[in-house]
Amino acid sequence: MNKHENTNGIILLRSKLNPKRLLDSAIDVISGLFLPIVNILSAAGIMKGILAILLTTGVVIEATGTFHIFYAIADACFYFLPVFLAITAAKKFGTNVFTAVLIALILLSPRMIQLMQSKDEIVLLGIPIIPVTYFSSVIPIILSIFLLKYTETLLVKILPEVIRDLFTPLLSILIIVPVTLFLFGPIGAVVGDVMANGYSSVYNWSPILAGIVIGGLIQLMVIFGFHWSLVPMAINNIVLYGSDTILPLFAGAAFAQAGASFAVCLKTKNKKLKTISFSAGISSLFGITEPALFGVTLPLKRPLIIVCIAGAIAGGVAGASGATAMSFAFPGLATIPVFLGQGFLGFLIACALGFTISFILTYLIKFDERAMDKILSNK
Repeated sequence: MNKHENTNGIILLRSKLNPKRLLDSAIDVISGLFLPIVNILSAAGIMKGILAILLTTGVVIEATGTFHIFYAIADACFYFLPVFLAITAAKKFGTNVFTAVLIALILLSPRMIQLMQSKDEIVLLGIPIIPVTYFSSVIPIILSIFLLKYTETLLVKILPEVIRDLFTPLLSILIIVPVTLFLFGPIGAVVGDVMANGYSSVYNWSPILAGIVIGGLIQLMVIFGFHWSLVPMAINNIVLYGSDTILPLFAGAAFAQAGASFAVCLKTKNKKLKTISFSAGISSLFGITEPALFGVTLPLKRPLIIVCIAGAIAGGVAGASGATAMSFAFPGLATIPVFLGQGFLGFLIACALGFTISFILTYLIKFDERAMDKILSNK
């Protein structure tokens, strides 16, 4: 190998190990796994919130069949979350979807769940297994399907074509399920505990500071997709503790996007911008802030700064109130029932503050519409 080829190899290796590229890849994977199922997770979260209202008001009694049936409807999505992630991971990593789903179903089978929850020692091939509950889990199934990608690739290369279609899924399952039980399950449990305990330590030290930081930065994180890194943490908190304190801190910034968009709509004389900002404001009220972020506040710049300020103030209020989410759902009008419980009044105040502060300040400041004119003229 000559010096030039060696130099190119070093450059290529450095580019692959570049922290920014690795971070971008990780964010791309996380968003690709969760984005397709966000709506169904939110729907299940809303159902849990509605059920909590009905239970609190006495419309539904916990001991009845009605409660258990509706609870099963609301909880199934989270219980079988590994199945949904197996599907999205298989599509993202380019593996066989049916094999991926079967791996998830094996981990969630009643016999496996019963075995993992028993107090007896679990031994596979003479090797003890650390018991891990896989329902509602995230990390083990993602690692399993990632390994499936390389296992399938290897088996396709080494198996004769005449038996390839039959033995590739068979051998893949026989390899991956034990590896998951021995390695990925315990890793997922440890990582989940570390993430939850780390966040809890910061939040317990200063919930107000946690709210200010997350509320102020969450919309900037959305620009780069960083917000997806918080989704597994939120789900993990719900699984471990029955509630989550991260999701309520998002609320003020989402409503701040709505306030800024409506202020732009009311103030601008540009008909296209007026239409875009109005529809973006409606979308933000329901927790979908991307249209407002990329279509209104980011191009106009100053409104985005105001959104961050309003989000930080509102996040601090939500943190101070101890607001929690009983299930997973991005904050919005339709998902308000999810946040019933501790700190609910503070959560509502945070939403109102985010909207009001952002609306007033955006309406009062001057923002340059020339950049928007260029963008809109190119559409």
